[in-house]
Amino acid sequence: MEIKTNRLHFIDAMRAWAILMMLQGHFVDGLLDPIFRDSSDGVYTLWLYFRGITAPVFFTVSGFIFTYLLIRVPQLGFENPRIRKGIKRGLQLLLIGYLLRLNLFGLMQGQFYDAFFLVDVLHCIGISIMVIIAVFLLTSRQKNWAMPATLLGITLILFLLEPVYSEWSFSWLPEMFANYFTRANGSVFTIIPWVGYTAFGGFLAVLFKKYASYRNLYPTAISLSAITGISLVYLSSPFFFLLSEVSGITLFNDIVANNYLFIRLGNVLIVFALFMVFRKYLVQATLLRIGQNTLSIYVIHFVILYGSFTGLGLYRFFNHSLAPSIVISGAILFMIICSYAALYYDTHETLIKGTISQILQKGKLGTSKIYYEVSKLIILLQDKLLRLLSASKG
Repeated sequence: MEIKTNRLHFIDAMRAWAILMMLQGHFVDGLLDPIFRDSSDGVYTLWLYFRGITAPVFFTVSGFIFTYLLIRVPQLGFENPRIRKGIKRGLQLLLIGYLLRLNLFGLMQGQFYDAFFLVDVLHCIGISIMVIIAVFLLTSRQKNWAMPATLLGITLILFLLEPVYSEWSFSWLPEMFANYFTRANGSVFTIIPWVGYTAFGGFLAVLFKKYASYRNLYPTAISLSAITGISLVYLSSPFFFLLSEVSGITLFNDIVANNYLFIRLGNVLIVFALFMVFRKYLVQATLLRIGQNTLSIYVIHFVILYGSFTGLGLYRFFNHSLAPSIVISGAILFMIICSYAALYYDTHETLIKGTISQILQKGKLGTSKIYYEVSKLIILLQDKLLRLLSASKG
């Protein structure tokens, strides 16, 4: 397959699988009654393991796709049109990440929740895009190996030093910025170590682009991915334990104690290998469209499940209260609704935007009141931001 002209459908299929896994994972984890969370139950344990794979796969694929699109353009440095698009995309993801945590009803009552400043998937991917752009700009005029080596180096440094920085509180930073580095305040995903997965995805994209015309590309890529993945899953912990014994460096022993990053990286490579094996069968149009509309799906799922803007999501009414039979059927329905809504929006985007524009035009008579309310919200937001930016914890 010639990469310069054909789309990598297996990557779209992987992204579709990852977003669907994320939907059902969030739904089940948020609504399943704790009484049914039995670690001795084989089915629940299997589900839990695969849920742990979802985020690493999603981050890695996101890094792969962005880097692949970036380097397939011949221009170097700032002349590459993908640089501007990437910066815009990164900022857009950051903005959407914050908007999804807004509660308009709370704001109108003068309440500004701290949850607004928590960092999640979109923030992390937005920052990751900026990191990949920075690496591209710094290395694009260097040797061909400079960019992939730098991206792989970022992954290794972040993963190897995780036992060190995971103990840091970042209390010297304002909480808004500290949330990007520590989960102590409630952030789910932080840029350390999760940027490591997107950087690794970028590393894979560079290799894929470099050997695009290689006749045995897929057999070689499948073999290397499977062997490396299995080795990371089953041999990385013994390897670091051996390093600890030989060198006496306690860091390696700390890695063994909580070796989730390298094991999950191995899972990611195994998933890559499997999707490459079945790539010829993963060309169903709806599946590929789901993979190409993950942002819309993510936004819709956040609104329905967690109640963005209104606070009236499923999580509020059924938080950790449902039986497995209801949760399983509900998760399937949830995936269908979110996917259908996103694909419907993708098909009718122009019409939907036009309708919204007309509604806004008809509402001009009430703009003075709207402006007044918006001004109050802006003043409240500005005051909160200033206090957060000017005061450091501790």
